[in-house]
Amino acid sequence: MRIAIVINKSWNIFNFRLSLVKALLKAGHEVVAIAPEDAYSAKLVAEGCRFVHLPMESKGTNPLKDMLLIQNFYKAYKQVKPDVILQYTIKPNIYGSIASKLAGIPTINNVSGLGTVFIVENLVSKIAMALYKFSFQFPAKVFFQNNDDKELFLGRKLVRESVTEVIPGSGIDTTRFQPAAQFKRQDPFVFLMVSRALYEKGLVEYVEASKILKAKYPAVRVQLLGGIDEEGNIGIKRTVVEQWAQEGWLEYLGTSDNVAGVMHQADCVVLPSYREGTPRTLLEAAALAKPIVTTNVPGCKETVVDGYNGYLCEVRNGADLAANMEKVLNLSEQELQTLGQHSRRLALEKFDEKYVIDRYFAAIEAATGKPARK
Repeated sequence: MRIAIVINKSWNIFNFRLSLVKALLKAGHEVVAIAPEDAYSAKLVAEGCRFVHLPMESKGTNPLKDMLLIQNFYKAYKQVKPDVILQYTIKPNIYGSIASKLAGIPTINNVSGLGTVFIVENLVSKIAMALYKFSFQFPAKVFFQNNDDKELFLGRKLVRESVTEVIPGSGIDTTRFQPAAQFKRQDPFVFLMVSRALYEKGLVEYVEASKILKAKYPAVRVQLLGGIDEEGNIGIKRTVVEQWAQEGWLEYLGTSDNVAGVMHQADCVVLPSYREGTPRTLLEAAALAKPIVTTNVPGCKETVVDGYNGYLCEVRNGADLAANMEKVLNLSEQELQTLGQHSRRLALEKFDEKYVIDRYFAAIEAATGKPARK
């Protein structure tokens, strides 16, 4: 079969869906990546994909402008003629679903996070709800990454329950992401947040927590790994991040293609996000046997059993975040290692990507009526 994978960035496919791509290629399918071209597009081709450029703003929230995307999706889908389309992120999910219906091609959607339109209620979010309700009539399957997101969509009657299913995010390759051979507590202690510099990821609260912790433990290291995204009103300005770094509240590490390597040098991974699908960075942290501190919100709370492999804190509360980070900081070496071992166990039992890939093969077979496995 010819299978299209459609996301708002080639980077996203390469970093989060490459295992699924490889599994589809291994099963003998042709895989076509449809996304805006970036530095990772050529890497997808090197892995064996065909690549089709589709211009798309990942952050624009002008629905009238975005409606023009339907034509772009339709042209791409008619050009590629896939047997089935796997769609991720908001714009492919909405506008791609309408285009695929017009093109007569079945789709499988993945709601990988609800984004700003569900966190902030305004005119744009109301239009987005209406668009979801219309476009989600058409997919053969809609995967959600946590039960809260699924129940929210069902409660607002945005999708039929019969086509929905919950899977653990993109899953994690537990053979590739392995704990360090020997446990070592860093001196001084290192907290790491892996995220783009966005308000909704809780970066402001992370810096607040850093100020509280450093007043008591001046040597503690508080790090951020991730890109600065100044688009719209959701990105924190580079000048602000650089000021935090100059004042000593944050070590800004920039970006890296070797996130696991950076995580190995941290004692605890922190994500104070306002809401997620299932955050990939926390799945990576769990697989690498790292204790986790994250917010008690949909998506994040699925990755932590409070007190077992980390701690859950209140959302938008820098003081509570600091208190929970301090709990981890004050653990003995053995207690810290045990928390990490529990994270690894959760990754193996709950988040292994083999389950996610299996559910995709089953959904492809159901949507097309053709065998997806060899």
